[in-house]
Amino acid sequence: MLPFTSIDHVQLAMPAGAEDTARAFYRDLLGMKAIAKPVELAGHGGCWFESGDVRIHLGVEQEFRPAKKAHPALRCQDYSSLTQSLRNAGIEVSEPGDIPGARRCHILDPFGNRIELIG
Repeated sequence: MLPFTSIDHVQLAMPAGAEDTARAFYRDLLGMKAIAKPVELAGHGGCWFESGDVRIHLGVEQEFRPAKKAHPALRCQDYSSLTQSLRNAGIEVSEPGDIPGARRCHILDPFGNRIELIG
């Protein structure tokens, strides 16, 4: 029997007070739904997002440093449209082309956290 069946969520760090910036990126640009944090955690800052079974939690880190190497990899419903929308919004979309046959790119969220998108 395998010990795990899925990932419940991925947590990324963000600076304090940047919830509006997070919503503008994750909700408005990436198209994820902002979800309410449990009342017990709401006072800690940060925000949570979901899209189907994909959940990303952004938590406030006082001595914030973005994740430059570690990253979530998100499989896209419509990779071409999403990456074009991101480019149109001024987001740098880096497609390394280093894995034959793979459609993937890296973007940075507004805080510098790396995110991989897979087509």
